Amino acid sequence: MQPNIYRLFVYGSLRSGLLNPILSHITRYFVLDGMGAIQGNLYDMGQYPGAVPCTEDHLIIGEVYHIANIEEFDQAMEVIDDYEGLIVEPGEVPLFRREPVHVLFKNSTVVAWMYWYNRPITNRPRIESGDFVAYKMGIGK
Repeated sequence: MQPNIYRLFVYGSLRSGLLNPILSHITRYFVLDGMGAIQGNLYDMGQYPGAVPCTEDHLIIGEVYHIANIEEFDQAMEVIDDYEGLIVEPGEVPLFRREPVHVLFKNSTVVAWMYWYNRPITNRPRIESGDFVAYKMGIGK
């Protein structure tokens, strides 16, 4: 993993406003900076969305956080990595993969870690708005 990236971009079940137990872990270690967006497609995988990179002008809406205490970053991310299915048995394919991305944030770009979906998206509906929270609330496709 690349060092010196202490931001996190979340776009799905980890966003504030959704009642997910892991959110309390995130807010314990990270500070919410605000809304941001990345280039990609978002798919409805059932209980959670899956983000897939793309070259089209499609955006995924999410939140940008920064770590409150840099010394706790690895410990904080290990719990999120486990939640996102990165920690698997030998021979298994992780559900997501964590990579640095360029996030459009406050008329600028910042680099943050995010989780791309790491399995096939065959026959899964695309969330056209790119906003999982709005989609779950029935606002937009």
